[in-house]
Amino acid sequence: MTGQIIYVVDRVVLKSGCAKKFIEAYNREYAPTARERGMTLDRVLLSPPIWFDDESNTVTALWTLHGQEEWWKAAVKGRHDPEPAAWWTKMDSMIIERSRSMAASADDVDGLNDV
Repeated sequence: MTGQIIYVVDRVVLKSGCAKKFIEAYNREYAPTARERGMTLDRVLLSPPIWFDDESNTVTALWTLHGQEEWWKAAVKGRHDPEPAAWWTKMDSMIIERSRSMAASADDVDGLNDV
């Protein structure tokens, strides 16, 4: 199942002027712990692509995992590690809203469901 990629999408709407500081903290503090759980950071996107001081930005971080086995391992590790939740709590003052979703290529879904 190594060819089947599961994408983990973090979408974070930030308060005015917080995008740059948030991305720096995300890359420096959050990303290493996610990598320890087996996730690979594909990219971090900023929308709109400008550092606003007086408007909110949306940050979208795209992580990858190879197949459902890696996804489950990362999910279990994350549930038993208090560090990620503590980090998100520390960032609350910058965040308007956040979400996490999972996705895969439609061509891979049948194989990913064959557990």
